[in-house]
Amino acid sequence: MEVFWVVIFVDLIFISIAYLINKDNAKYLVAGYNTMSTKEREKFDLKNFLIFWKKFFIDLTIFSTLLYVISFFIFNGDTAILIWTAALIIPWPIFIYKAQKFIR
Repeated sequence: MEVFWVVIFVDLIFISIAYLINKDNAKYLVAGYNTMSTKEREKFDLKNFLIFWKKFFIDLTIFSTLLYVISFFIFNGDTAILIWTAALIIPWPIFIYKAQKFIR
């Protein structure tokens, strides 16, 4: 049951990331964007990327937690943690692939 607090803590971090990153602080906090030159930043569709960013982190939070809770009741706690970990890792290549469309 202690692991549940870890899941909640990670959820709070992801929700914070979703809501606290905005166009004003993205140049400091978003990896890749913060190393772009001014010319490259002008080509980047930051507004739509941040919409995508927010949706991704909210969805990641909801679905990974939901999978953890369902797995916890169906399997044992160790299996639930493995499923939760996979649910956190698997979406990242998809995120990276889909994020490429915001570079003009």
